[in-house]
Amino acid sequence: MAWIKVIKKDEATGELKDLYDHVLEGGDEDIDNILSIHSLHPKTLEAHLMMYEELMRGENNLSKKQREMIGVVVSSLNACEY
Repeated sequence: MAWIKVIKKDEATGELKDLYDHVLEGGDEDIDNILSIHSLHPKTLEAHLMMYEELMRGENNLSKKQREMIGVVVSSLNACEY
């Protein structure tokens, strides 16, 4: 497994802290690994969040439930731990 240096939420400042706070607004207590790997380059975290939010909440013909089901199926087929 790869090791990637990350900035933990209690060490985050500035733009990264703002982005972490935005992620935690959903009630999560910690930052998922898939997001924290962007911590050294907050602009990539911001882009990741924008893409995710558009895919999952943007206007299209799929319901939120359908979008989540697609994500689960694809993750399962890819043997992804998420």
